[in-house]
Amino acid sequence: MQDSIGVIILAAGAGSRFRQAAGPDKDKLLADCTGRDGGVRSVIEQVLVNLPAHLDKRVLVTREDRHQTVRMAQAYGCDCVELDSPGLGDSIAAGVQACPDLGGWLMVLGDMPFILPASVEQVAAGIREDGISVPVFAGEYGHPVGFGRAFASKLMALTGDRGAKALFAGARVVEVPVDDPGVTWDIDVPEALVFK
Repeated sequence: MQDSIGVIILAAGAGSRFRQAAGPDKDKLLADCTGRDGGVRSVIEQVLVNLPAHLDKRVLVTREDRHQTVRMAQAYGCDCVELDSPGLGDSIAAGVQACPDLGGWLMVLGDMPFILPASVEQVAAGIREDGISVPVFAGEYGHPVGFGRAFASKLMALTGDRGAKALFAGARVVEVPVDDPGVTWDIDVPEALVFK
């Protein structure tokens, strides 16, 4: 089913915790970040670089004022959906609505630049029509999270700040063990830009 998986990059959040620490004009998605490959890129570019090439249906969901992020995403082959809401539920719904006829969707957070491409591959490979695929590192669920086709209507019905966590209840969850701390490492504060 992997060939019909869409990647939804969720990048519409305001990043308020990061801005409180770094300054009100600092967008964490554009902050310089040294990737696990040693390359220095913006956070959002690190995320895009780590997406496997064969997952070529890509949709970035972001805010209307993030012109640089949109240009970057387009350079990496993404369609872009501009959203006037920082809510995670709204972002997921908009992303799936942009490509509703696929076999599944992989939800990638725009502020998680340290996920290894192999981990993305493994989670994508674990997607089943009626299941949720999630990486597990050190006993903790991480990202990205994959949803099969059966979840389309529920994903498109999400709203507000609540993400898709509620969909796990009663679902067939495929846990994908990974040796990758990047699946639980997000950028909320400037100190997190350095991977340890």
